[in-house]
Amino acid sequence: MTTAAPESVETMDTSALEAAFDAAVAADERIEPRDWMPDAYRATLVRQMAQHAHSEIIGMQPEANWITRAPSLRRKAILMAKVQDEAGHGLYLYSAAETLGTSRDELLDKLHSGRQKYSSIFNYPTLTWADVGAIGWLVDGAAITNQVPLCRCSYGPYARAMVRVCKEESFHQRQGYELLLALSRGTEAQHAMAQDAVDRWWWPSLMMFGPPDDESAHSAQSMAWKIKRHSNDELRQRFVDICVPQAESLGLTLPDPALRWNEERGHHDFGPIDWDEFQQVLRGNGPCNDQRLDRRRKAHEDGAWVREAALAHAAKHSPEQGTTEHPEASA
Repeated sequence: MTTAAPESVETMDTSALEAAFDAAVAADERIEPRDWMPDAYRATLVRQMAQHAHSEIIGMQPEANWITRAPSLRRKAILMAKVQDEAGHGLYLYSAAETLGTSRDELLDKLHSGRQKYSSIFNYPTLTWADVGAIGWLVDGAAITNQVPLCRCSYGPYARAMVRVCKEESFHQRQGYELLLALSRGTEAQHAMAQDAVDRWWWPSLMMFGPPDDESAHSAQSMAWKIKRHSNDELRQRFVDICVPQAESLGLTLPDPALRWNEERGHHDFGPIDWDEFQQVLRGNGPCNDQRLDRRRKAHEDGAWVREAALAHAAKHSPEQGTTEHPEASA
């Protein structure tokens, strides 16, 4: 954004700053942390990035549940790498949110106290090994559909973080697809297990895009600010159209009797989503809401000594304290 030099911002009135901000957004310029921005824009970004970061961290739990029970060393290594990636995604996003003047401690406190949300999808249990594949194919597939446009988000740090996140999520989606394909082409019991997982994860995956456009409190303004580029319903439709041919290739059936191609629209029609279930899960009444937050709080408490040690190490080696040169450094 090139609205004004930093030293001139204080002399500009609010209307001029708003006009410069609006012009930058309209011109598809990136807003950077030191640029002036409306308070509501800043608050919207913090809310969205925090929810996104929380989802990555909480989302480690359903799959980590299967690391010790993976059916082979190869599958274990893949799953461990994926869970590690999710931790990294949370780190990128918390760091991006911190550029807006909010601390990571504050965001985590809001998560642990229930004042900030994470994606409802992670409040469902992973009952079988096939669920790991369904999460990769459907949940990560929905995430990619939603997040690729965020690479063009108007806020620079968020957009840049999403470039790497989306590259890694694309691997996760392919891994999930490959896992389901192996099960689908395996024994009759393995195929049934894969189908059962898809049956349970399909509808919650559609809910991941958020409520319908006419019921979304934030979507329209986020699109006006170019934080988002597409509405909830647009992204949900895109996801359905992508998944239908993939399901056919997998030899699995999507659990929607109303699902069919609409020649006139050029898209697939699909059945009604149970938004009452969505709202119940958001209110904390999902199958695993309490378990997910309890485990997150405990992990945070158990890791307190690591954070304290890291801070002590950083303080010891800070420029103010000085450092002792290694004897070989000048050799």
